[in-house]
Amino acid sequence: MADNALNPDHSKPASATSRWLLWATVAIACLLATFFVVRHVQAAADPYVQEVLALQGDRDRGQEIFQMNCAVCHGIEADGEVGPSLLGVSARKSKSKLIQQVVSGNTPPMPQFQPEAKDMADLLEYLEQL
Repeated sequence: MADNALNPDHSKPASATSRWLLWATVAIACLLATFFVVRHVQAAADPYVQEVLALQGDRDRGQEIFQMNCAVCHGIEADGEVGPSLLGVSARKSKSKLIQQVVSGNTPPMPQFQPEAKDMADLLEYLEQL
């Protein structure tokens, strides 16, 4: 009786429907995970990203680059103005994702900005310590 109460059309037992929903959910989760892993690998394989990650950044120089290019929107202390706060951003985004975020221009009103690799490494070093 309990199966019929959960499944009023009586076409399938509730347990079969539950199993089907579970498998469908697992399949969708696997597809989404694969999509995000592929995107992460593609971003990390980008030659510019690889060049930046191979360099040692200078935090002080990165702070200067931030002040000149980013502070007007993200605030002098990177605590947010027009753009969001960047405090703790390295805990939310990987190094390759931070680089992609800076250079992509995919989040308007943030402009596309592709500094030289050494300048990006310096900026990344600064962002990592926020």
